[in-house]
Amino acid sequence: MEDGKVKASEAGTPQGAVISPLLANIYLHYAFDLWAERWRRREASGDMIIVRYADDIVVGFQHKADAERFWSDMAQRLATFALKLHPDKTRLIEFGRFAADERKRRGLGKPETFNFLGFTHICACSRVGRFQLRRRSRRDRLRSKLREIRDALWQHRHASLNEQGSWLRHVVAGYFAYHAVPTNGTALGEFRRVVAWHWLRALRRRGQRDKTTWASINRLLQRWVPPIRILHPWPSVRFAVKHPRWEPYAGVPPVRFCAGGAQ
Repeated sequence: MEDGKVKASEAGTPQGAVISPLLANIYLHYAFDLWAERWRRREASGDMIIVRYADDIVVGFQHKADAERFWSDMAQRLATFALKLHPDKTRLIEFGRFAADERKRRGLGKPETFNFLGFTHICACSRVGRFQLRRRSRRDRLRSKLREIRDALWQHRHASLNEQGSWLRHVVAGYFAYHAVPTNGTALGEFRRVVAWHWLRALRRRGQRDKTTWASINRLLQRWVPPIRILHPWPSVRFAVKHPRWEPYAGVPPVRFCAGGAQ
């Protein structure tokens, strides 16, 4: 039903319908998951990692040849189910702990990044020089969220400070609940600072005599807006809780190539 009118459809599911994610997961379970697991057992010559969330997929490989063969076979597999890979979002990139050194040896630039589930994934180094997978909130999604907050503050700028502060507390807490992952502190700080700037501008536009200052905004932030704090554990810690006998990198070859569509 769109705009109150029922329309029959013989292909696909309605965009935004409640049932669409469930149907997509059921369909992809048979169209992709079972096949990919079988491909990993029978075809892969090295280590292989598969991550799928709805229709977003990232697959990591130890060997480039495996990535290329999987990409070709995956396109053929999905075609038999009337599906196809997105031409712009499906890429084969060199990624992992050795990617930077190998690209530098060949005279290339830094390793490419990829977007997945609202984060940009980056090859980086820790303070002690070890490889670190860095996750940053996607800049386009962050800016879109900030525009929504700006518009809402503008529309409700004449509401009481308690109402505005209570609303902002829930919005910022909800954003942090998902995005407060390790290595993402810079993006969280940017988000909180821009929220403060939009709140200041909205309050100053309530009237020509309004003299809201940064000092008063900072007091409001301390009262209403949650502070920057990492809420999620490191991936290795989370994995170790689910798999107590797992030891980091014990006999696991490094994943060096990624193939798949990310949104």
